[in-house]
Amino acid sequence: MPRTSKRKAAPPSSASVKSSDSLSVRPVEKKPRTSKRKAAPPSSESVKSSSVRSGKAGAVKAVTKEVDRIDQLFDSYANKDLGLIDPEGVETLCSDMGVQHTDVRILMLAWKMKAKKQGYFSKDEWRTGLKALKVDNLEKLKKALPTLETEVMTPPNFEDFYAYAFKYCLTEEMQKCVDVETICELLNLVLGSQFCAQVDSITEYLKFQSDYRVLTMDQWVNFYRFCHEISFPDLHNYDSDQAWPLILDSFVEWLREKRK
Repeated sequence: MPRTSKRKAAPPSSASVKSSDSLSVRPVEKKPRTSKRKAAPPSSESVKSSSVRSGKAGAVKAVTKEVDRIDQLFDSYANKDLGLIDPEGVETLCSDMGVQHTDVRILMLAWKMKAKKQGYFSKDEWRTGLKALKVDNLEKLKKALPTLETEVMTPPNFEDFYAYAFKYCLTEEMQKCVDVETICELLNLVLGSQFCAQVDSITEYLKFQSDYRVLTMDQWVNFYRFCHEISFPDLHNYDSDQAWPLILDSFVEWLREKRK
C-alpha cells in the first residue's frame, strides 16, 4: 500500500488572510430610503381662489336661468314676426296682471324699461326693466307695480318720469311737439292724482283756447313747475315777469277773468 503522507497542511499565507479579511468587512451598499412624508395640504389662498371660482360659476348660472325666464315671459307676449311686444301684446299683459292699459303704472313700467317707442317693448328693453325690478315671472311683475310706483313718485325720479312721458308720446321721427288733446290726457294721467284742481283748470283752458294746437317740451315741463310752485287757486305768488312761457301767462289771465 502506498504510504500516506503525515505532513501537516501549510498555514494560510498572510496575503490570503488579508484578502479574506478585506472581503469580510466590505460594507453593504444601502438602498436610498423612500420618503414617507405626506403631501402638504393646499394653502388657504388656493382654497379661497377655488371657492371664488366656484361662486362665480354658480352666480353666472343663476343669472343665465333668470334671463331665460325673463325671455320666456317676453316670448309669451311678443309678436313673433316683429320680435317685439306690440300694442296688442301690451293689452294682453295688462289683462293678465289685472290692470287697465291706461293705468299710469304701465307708463311707469315703460319708463323703467327705457322704452323708446310708444306701445312697443323690445327684448332688450324688457330685460332692462325686469332685471331692475328683480322679477322673472308674471306674478312677481304684478306684485312689483306698487313698489315701482313708490320709486317713481320720489322727487328726482318723478321729474325724470314726467319728462319721459312727453317724449314717449313723440311717435314720429323728428317730432318735437304733442297735440293739445294728447297733452290733456297725459296731464290727467301723470299729474291728476297729485294736482287734481290745477290739472282740471289747465285742461279746461287748453280745450277752450285756440292759439295752440300743439305744445313743446318746455311748455310741458313748466306745467309741472306751475303746479309744484304756484299757490292755487289764489295764484298770489305768480309773477308774469318771471320766466314763465306765454301760454301760462295767458292761462293765469284767463283764470283770473273767469273768477271775477
